[in-house]
Amino acid sequence: MAAYSELNIEQYSTFNTTINVEDPSGEAVNLYGYTAASQMRKSYYSTSSNTLTATITGNANGEITLSMTAANTALLSPGRFMYDLVITTGSTKTRVVEGIINVLPGVTQ
Repeated sequence: MAAYSELNIEQYSTFNTTINVEDPSGEAVNLYGYTAASQMRKSYYSTSSNTLTATITGNANGEITLSMTAANTALLSPGRFMYDLVITTGSTKTRVVEGIINVLPGVTQ
């Protein structure tokens, strides 16, 4: 079962957050040989999505960074979105985290 985490993205700002992937016993998962992908959508049934850049930043300690540039967050509409993070090795895909992203409106562009 995927962990749940609520995130906030400030419109017009650079976004970065770190996710630490752990096994059921709480040990870091070695992500060598894995890829990571993440998307956000208005609902589970939305056909359009926004990509969160998912970069494995620490193979041995299970660290993945999710990010968006300020130019990309400027394109987001304020509101609530759903997201998840999936890691893949070979033909095995595992959802490691899911939750809500709150896009907070910005003023200074």
